[in-house]
Amino acid sequence: MPSSGRCDLNLFDQAAEKDEPLAARMRPRTLDEYIGQEHILGKGRLLRRAIQADQLSSVIFYGPPGTGKTTLARVIANTTRSHFSTLNAVLSGVKELRNEIDEARDRKAHYGMRTILFIDEVHRWNKSQQDALLPWVENGTFILIGATTENPYFEVNAALVSRSRIFQLRKLTDDDLMKIAYAAISDRERGYGRYSVEFEDGALEHLVSVAAGDARSLLNALELAVETTPESFPPPDGTRIYISKETAEESIQKRAVLYDKEGDYHFDVISAFIKSLRGSDPDAALYWLARMVSAGEDPRFIFRRMIILAAEDVGMADPNAVSVAVADAEAFDRIGLPEGRFHLAHAAIYLSTCPKSNSSLGFFDALSDVEKEKAEDVPNHLKDPSRDSNGFGHGEGYLYPHSYRDHWVAQQYLPTGLQGKVYYKPSDMGYESTIREQVMERREAQLEAVTEDLYQENLTFSPGDKARERWIARAMSGRSENLLRLSRKLYGGLQLPRHENALVLNASHGLLLWPLMKMNPEGLSVAAVRSDGQKEIIEHFSSELDPLLRPLVMVADPAAAIDSTEEGMLFGIIAGRNVLSRLSEDKTLLLKMKARLEKDGRMALLEAIPSLSARLSDFSSPSLRDKLAECEKRIYSKDNPLTSWGKDELEKAVRDVFDGAVIEYVDDKEDRLLSRAALEAFYRNSYSDSGIGEEDFVREFENRTVKWSNTVAVIRYGF
Repeated sequence: MPSSGRCDLNLFDQAAEKDEPLAARMRPRTLDEYIGQEHILGKGRLLRRAIQADQLSSVIFYGPPGTGKTTLARVIANTTRSHFSTLNAVLSGVKELRNEIDEARDRKAHYGMRTILFIDEVHRWNKSQQDALLPWVENGTFILIGATTENPYFEVNAALVSRSRIFQLRKLTDDDLMKIAYAAISDRERGYGRYSVEFEDGALEHLVSVAAGDARSLLNALELAVETTPESFPPPDGTRIYISKETAEESIQKRAVLYDKEGDYHFDVISAFIKSLRGSDPDAALYWLARMVSAGEDPRFIFRRMIILAAEDVGMADPNAVSVAVADAEAFDRIGLPEGRFHLAHAAIYLSTCPKSNSSLGFFDALSDVEKEKAEDVPNHLKDPSRDSNGFGHGEGYLYPHSYRDHWVAQQYLPTGLQGKVYYKPSDMGYESTIREQVMERREAQLEAVTEDLYQENLTFSPGDKARERWIARAMSGRSENLLRLSRKLYGGLQLPRHENALVLNASHGLLLWPLMKMNPEGLSVAAVRSDGQKEIIEHFSSELDPLLRPLVMVADPAAAIDSTEEGMLFGIIAGRNVLSRLSEDKTLLLKMKARLEKDGRMALLEAIPSLSARLSDFSSPSLRDKLAECEKRIYSKDNPLTSWGKDELEKAVRDVFDGAVIEYVDDKEDRLLSRAALEAFYRNSYSDSGIGEEDFVREFENRTVKWSNTVAVIRYGF
């Protein structure tokens, strides 16, 4: 039986060869050694949970070189109990894939072992090669891990993409690269920990800066700097190796601009350039222009895009913009590089500082109508009269504008069925602002010149119908409308990144949980509830989800719930309802909450204020009202930590910990049914010393529906 987790290439062997480059020797072997990519591998993140649970489904890792795609595959290889095979799409084809298929089928049939197939540079395979892989991913013969530097939505078959989770890896931060560098110079087995490696001020920082997020580039430069500094390498253990700034600069030369004229970076950089022009930011426009020119982009391509923008985004706000862009392009053709860069910059500065209007897009609305609507007949008075005016009367009734004052007269020009349709919407920018009023006035006059009924436009909208959205909607149906309204207010404007973790305290039946789960499918959702019954309800609603996507539900009070989560786990948002019931004792809870928030995390609480809520005496008969009111004075006295606090105390407690928190009060009313069970609990907990017998107390209110009022504090921090 083959050993689990075995890889077919030395790249994934755990024992690094001594003659391997530093970058290969220092590849992380476990998740704990992996540095960076916290958005997908931080504690609680979906990918980390899948790797730790060995429940990985097909995935595609997408990101620039040196961000850890292959390294992450190696970590999975060292973690999984499945057989791990690897192919490089540059060196392998369908023949090698068929061999892997045969071996994976035998492995599954004879030993029941899964196979994870890692394909490096998967975008290098053509469509037919990728198609050959698809059936075996679908039937479970393989779990695919693909790595690509190109956008998988463009370079990988849609069928493979739709069956995989996409994880985008970002360039490593300078802090990440510093950690990697220190790990390399302190590791005695794989790095340079046997020596005393020191850096002149600024030397290591230079290596990190020029590496620009690429760990491989940093480690290659560090290796060159360390191993060329002594007269011979390796020197004796304990040798001091001093890296000067000059040595660092020689070890990592000026980094080539990452730019592929046929790849994502080409499209991303030109997109950033055009958006900077459109956004009227000349500084950003010049930066992205410099990126393209430095990388050797064809200036004619850049001019072509600027000429398009001059009509599309500047348009009638400055009709001269097209002339300037075309003139600069023609000048460049005469002059060429390097002097022609002045004309590139001139056009970019002019276009970025112009007033903007996209009113020319009205043409495409008209084109859409032409393509979708039935062909409207040309109005008779607009038809050509040169051939058949005598027979058909074509052109009869046409008013010649030059015969009228201001060379204009109101008459119908659109087909009758399209009267009232507006395509051109002049802005109030630049030149267009000077003609806007006239255009609007004449448009009104045009309508008055037509006698037929105006065309009425119908608009339709079809919302998405994804399985997750259906599940969320069903989970939320049937809940309290009042609480739903409050939750919308609580989460209004919230944009939670997909990878952030979320914690809901006193989650009850989950109404505050479901909206957060809709936003963070790649993060962990944790719900703390008060009873096993509430836990069962949430787990029932989430049971049809993939196990990795289900919330973690625990029966615990808020403080215990926070303490029970994995040490070091941070949350993008902590929400809850009525978690500050003992306000005077809850400062510790607030501190615990703040300590578990991400740096830019948010806190959102709904807190009913008992002292400002309705009381049973408000609904009683006169015969019992006085006794109930007297008892309620004691219930809401200063000696009771559950009920003695109000708005002032709440605001102080919250803002002592969450400075800048916004607190809004909502007067909430709901129809509340007073059941026997609820009344018996009321009596035992609060009204037993009222002088009223329990049965009389219950009989007074049982099965009555009352209009119960609450004052609810909506507390938001970090929004």
